[in-house]
Amino acid sequence: MKRLALYIAFTFILLVCFCSHPVVAQENQPGWEVYFSPQGGCSEAIIKELDKAKTSILVEAYSFTSAPIGKALLNAHKRGVKVAVILDKSQRRKQYSAADFVANSGILTKIDSQHAIAHNKVIIIDGEVVITGSFNFTKAAEESNAENLLVLHDSKLADRYVKNWQDHAQHSNVYTGKAGKSF
Repeated sequence: MKRLALYIAFTFILLVCFCSHPVVAQENQPGWEVYFSPQGGCSEAIIKELDKAKTSILVEAYSFTSAPIGKALLNAHKRGVKVAVILDKSQRRKQYSAADFVANSGILTKIDSQHAIAHNKVIIIDGEVVITGSFNFTKAAEESNAENLLVLHDSKLADRYVKNWQDHAQHSNVYTGKAGKSF
């Protein structure tokens, strides 16, 4: 009986100690955040990360019509961050696409026509952060669709995504945009 009482007391102390103190990620350890739409803050999370970019932003997108994300890319470009975008070939024909906006803003824009669909939804920031998931960079994805977004803080993972981005960049064609076209 005494053993049982000690066991219960010890278990209670452990629960109090572990449950009352938040677990904080250690510096230099990979971390992650997850968001869900509709209305789950996906676009806001992307913009927050883009605003923190210091050296580079690489984007691969199937559908890209989000004006706030496009403007955050332009702001980063104006701050001197190297921004480059690869889009699906369908973005050349869309009436409201970021393809013309980013290309006309002086951001390197490429079109990946090699695949039936270039269905990637990826942003790599400073070789440290990977943003991915089913979330298309569109207003509908934020406001209407059921989608997900992961923000992954992991330089080794980012290296793999950068390599994949570079592979797609090699077979993609530069897109110069249609004059005067944007969102």
